[in-house]
Formats: sequence, structure tokens, C-alpha cells
Amino acid sequence: MTAEAAPAQNQRTKGILGWIERTGDKLPDPVFIFVYLLAMLMAVSVVGALMGWSAINPSNGDVIRAQSLFTSENLEKLIVQMPQTLTSFAPLGMVLVVMLGAGVAERSGFFSAFMRAGVKDAPKALLTPIVVFMGVMGNQAADAAYVVLIPLAGVLFAAAGRHPIAGIAAAFAGVSGGFSANLLPGQLDALLLGITQPAAQLIDPSYSVNLAGNWWFIAGMAVVFTPLAWFVTDAIIEPRLGRWTPSADAPVDVSSAALTDAERKGLNATFWAFLLITAVWAALAAPQLWAGIDPEHGAPLYNETGVGANGRPEQPLNPFFHSLIAYFFVLFLMCGVLFGAAVKTVRSHHDIVKMMSQAMADLGPYIVLAFMAAHFVVMFNWSNLGAIAAIHGAEGIKTAFGIDGVGAAAGSDRVKVALLLGAVVVLATTVNLVVGSASAKWGFMAPILVPMLMLLGISPEMSTAAYRMGDSITNIVTPLMVYFPLVLTFCQRWDPKFGIGGLMACMIPYSMFFLIFGLTMTIGWVFFNLDLGPGAGVHYTLPTTPAP
Repeated sequence: MTAEAAPAQNQRTKGILGWIERTGDKLPDPVFIFVYLLAMLMAVSVVGALMGWSAINPSNGDVIRAQSLFTSENLEKLIVQMPQTLTSFAPLGMVLVVMLGAGVAERSGFFSAFMRAGVKDAPKALLTPIVVFMGVMGNQAADAAYVVLIPLAGVLFAAAGRHPIAGIAAAFAGVSGGFSANLLPGQLDALLLGITQPAAQLIDPSYSVNLAGNWWFIAGMAVVFTPLAWFVTDAIIEPRLGRWTPSADAPVDVSSAALTDAERKGLNATFWAFLLITAVWAALAAPQLWAGIDPEHGAPLYNETGVGANGRPEQPLNPFFHSLIAYFFVLFLMCGVLFGAAVKTVRSHHDIVKMMSQAMADLGPYIVLAFMAAHFVVMFNWSNLGAIAAIHGAEGIKTAFGIDGVGAAAGSDRVKVALLLGAVVVLATTVNLVVGSASAKWGFMAPILVPMLMLLGISPEMSTAAYRMGDSITNIVTPLMVYFPLVLTFCQRWDPKFGIGGLMACMIPYSMFFLIFGLTMTIGWVFFNLDLGPGAGVHYTLPTTPAP
């Protein structure tokens, strides 16, 4: 740390956020946090099994019982499936694939030149809303947004002379804090509303969920969350981080030096590569084009049936969205190679392999962490503790609001119904601290919440919208979220001393503002009975005759 950075460090240690940072930095290494959590989980699973903790699965009436992780079956799975547990950990594969290409793009000098060219005339004050909005819209790219947009935001801020960790925080807030926010429906809508439909059919077997049924709501989230994250970044986070002074070991050269002729030539080549690769990917998702090429199977990246492998409704462009990890790998690799060839940082295929190898070496700590995180996630599922906790939490809300049968409140009391949906937001926010997967949580919460709220005159689409609001808010403040350690790794590339406490202190203000305004938005949406999307309203009316 430079002498100029010392005052900034002192400023960061003041106040409640300074206390959070100091306390958080005293926590063990994230790898050992998961080790301790695993030990605790195994002990609690034994207690739960001995005490008979259980819950009724409302979708089929089966009893879900707490399972000891020390049973013969679970010990066998733990030992025998250990390699599979690591390799099937979805974030690991995505990170490795993208970073193979990004490593070449970074070490060839492409990222540095691209960012210097892109921000040389851009007002610094507009970088924050651009980064946040890119993060919000990047959710269409699913998990690719975490491994692509967030590290690039740090480079973008650094290239503009702003603190790179502020850029990372802003992007993280947009991508993860605004996880359900977007101007357009995407694969998450199909995934979550696909879970909502069978839950709704427990009450009304004829009910068909509208896959665009949250469109206006998630667009409203994008409109609300973007300026909120802009304000928090510029008014709270960046002043707290203090002035950033580039160091000699910064991961990307972000000096303000003018581009050389070779760099301009390289950037021109990468522009044409971008157009070509993007055109190829678009063609792979164009059903009209493939109707004449392969009429039997259609376009490789377009699902014409609208039905996924699990039989649930799926947006036709889901294969295209899932392919974006491969897209970014190819794009970064080709841009890095072409730029490197122009500036002579890539002289042979040996240089490409070396750059890829160095990128993998940088991810060594994350791979170690992924090993422990993968086992925690899978063993938590084996124990059934997450499902049991979520079901009883939902039943607690039911009891607290005095819901005891059909017609209780009947959906006509706007204040009570609005507050009930606010409670759903809080429940999802709380459960999200211990169960990270959005679909996993909704999978065991929907069969209780959706039928319960339908009996009160609340539509399945509104139940889903309230859940999505809560699910987004605390993603950015829990180290148990699978991408939290990766974001910490991105921060530590700029400041090796930056710890868990520092990242949590950066993200808590976003989460607090998102919670306050997210609750207000949800309650107001219900109170004023606004449409959630095309043909989808807040309220639901039970059929007058039994559904067939």
C-alpha cells in the first residue's frame, strides 16, 4: 500500500462499516469458513435426525425428514462422489472456461488498450450507472455476468482513474443484488415461473402460468435499483474507499498513455472479430436460417418447442442464453490472439498456452475454495435441513397473518394483503442467507406459498414476484453465495489485503437500500393493484366450479 493510500485506509476503518470491515477481516480464510460450516452442518444433521425434525412436502404429501450426514448412505456418497461433487459444481466450470479466454485477452494487453480507448472521452460520473445497468441487463447472460462483467468493471473504473473496487462493487450490486431485475424476461422467468405452475395447479389444476407474467415488475426493479446503486456507489462506497493510486503490480495496465499504432491496429482487428463471432452466434439461434439447413432439428441454440428437458415451459432462447459462457470464451480468446499478434505479445501458439496456464494459476485459490463450497452445498441438500427450514418459515408467516382457510382476508383487504407480500419478501431475503440457489429455494417454498396465497386471492405471478424481490436483496452480503468468494478474489487482485469484511462492508449499504425500496415497491405494487405483466394481475379468483 502506498503512502497516499494510507489516509483512505484510515477512513475505511471509521464508523459502523469500519467495524464491520474490521470484524469481517478477522474471520478465517473463506476455505476454512466452509470447513467450519461443514462441521456444524454435520453435527446439526445428527441432532435433527435424532429429534425427528420434519416437514410435509405440500406438492405430494410426503414427509421430508432431517437426514444425518453420518449414515452409511451419505458417507458413501461423500467419499465415492467426491470428484463428481467438485466437477459438477456449476460455478467452477463457468469460471474456468471464461477465464481461459479472458486470460489471453488480459495478458496480451487487449483489456488495457480496449478500456483506455473506451473511457478516454467518457465522463467519469457516468461510469457508475453504465456499469450498474450493464450488470442488471447482464442477468440475461445468467452466471456469465459474474465472471465477465464484474472483473471488467474493476478494469473500467481503474482506467478512468477511479477506485477499481468501487467498480467491482457497483457491478456486483447490479448483477447479483438486481438478480431478478431486467427490462426483458429471460431464462430466470422461465425457470421460476415453471416451478410456480405445478404449485398453482395444487389449487387449480387448469391454471397456466404466464411466462411473461413478471415482465412489468422486473422492469420496475431495474428502474428502481439502477439509480439506487448509482447513489450508493458514488455517495457512500467510493468516498469510503478513498483515492486509488495505481501500483506497479496492478493486474491491468490502466495508464492514460495514448494508444500506439500497433494497439489501434489490434483493436480494429478485434472489432471485426467481435462482429464475426456475434454474427455466428446469432445465426446459431435463428430458426428461419436453420429451417433450410436442418429442418428436423432446427437451430442449435433455439428451442422451438418451448419445453425444457425436465418437461417444464422454457423460453425458446434458453439454449442461446446458456451458450454465452462459450461465446465469451471464444470472443476473449480471439480478441486476445488478434490483438497480441498486432502488438507482438503473441508470437506463437506457445504464448497462447502460457497465457492460459497463467490464468489458471491465478484461479488456484478459487479452485481450493470451490472444493469446500461444492461439498457444503451438496451436503446441505442431502441433510434436508434447508427444505425443512424454508417450509416451516413459510408456515410461520401463515400463522402470523391468521390465515386458517379459504376466504381468510379473501384478498380484499389491500393493506393486509400488501403487508403479507412484504413478509414474503422478508422471508425470501432471510432464507437466501443460507440457501443460495434461486430455483432450489423456490422449489421447496412455492408449493406452500403459491397455494396459500391463491386461497387469499393473490395470483401465482404475484407470489413469484415477491419471492424474486427478496431473493435478490441479500445475494451480495452472504459469503455462502457461491460467487461471493470469486468477487472477493477479483477485489484482491487490486488490493491483496482486501478481505471478507471489506467486501461485506462495501455491499451492505446496497443491500439495505435495496431492501427498503424493494419492500416499498412490492407493497405499493400490491396496494395499487398494478399489472405484473401482460395479462397478469396481482389478484386471483378461485373458480366457481371445480376445475377439471
